[in-house]
Amino acid sequence: MPFDMPTYNMDMMDATRTDRQPTDWHEHAYDLARGIAAYTASPLIEGLARVIARHPEAEIANAFNHKQVACKRWAREKLFESCGGRFGRIWVLGGWYGVLPAMLLEDHRFEIGIIESIDIDPHVAEIAETLNRAAGERFQARTSDMYALDYAAARPDLVINSSCEHIADVRGWLDKLPGGTLVLLQSNDYFSEPTHINCVASLEAFEEMAGLREVRFSGALPTKNYTRFMLIGTV
Repeated sequence: MPFDMPTYNMDMMDATRTDRQPTDWHEHAYDLARGIAAYTASPLIEGLARVIARHPEAEIANAFNHKQVACKRWAREKLFESCGGRFGRIWVLGGWYGVLPAMLLEDHRFEIGIIESIDIDPHVAEIAETLNRAAGERFQARTSDMYALDYAAARPDLVINSSCEHIADVRGWLDKLPGGTLVLLQSNDYFSEPTHINCVASLEAFEEMAGLREVRFSGALPTKNYTRFMLIGTV
């Protein structure tokens, strides 16, 4: 016998909603995130719950939207496939809230000494530290301009820049890195976004713009409104 779906009186449902007291979205999101963290034992989700509770001003829903997460998962998978998982020091430029570092640090395939999330916005470091608190000394967030960093002195094993569409001169920035530095770069063709000042029309255009000495991975990830391009290789 086919299963009979129950019928609902929408007027009654709307009336019920109206009668309820207003609720705080953050309170419910916090409880939900804590529950998922308890179920999955994920340090990232545990950190997400802390951010929701302590930083209600953070645009965490945007940072964790499905497109952002999908692009970062793609980066993590292709990085492991093309370069392995052992890194002493990783720099993530334009790191925002430190989501990609959190995803890398909780992946047991990776052996990482420290990840530094570096962003020019002074308001995001504390949020990134909250998200990645479980990583302890393996994570650090700091405020700096990527053009002012001393790449030669620090010699990070990997430099990640997943927002090349925000950089006016990608090749000029890459010239600041010592030869042989391993990089993971992402850009897109989302020209209609006002903050994207240097999009690329194709993967080939991105490859030409970056001019990497060695390319270990080159690929595109289509999404609904744009295509994300990624290069992994050495300068």
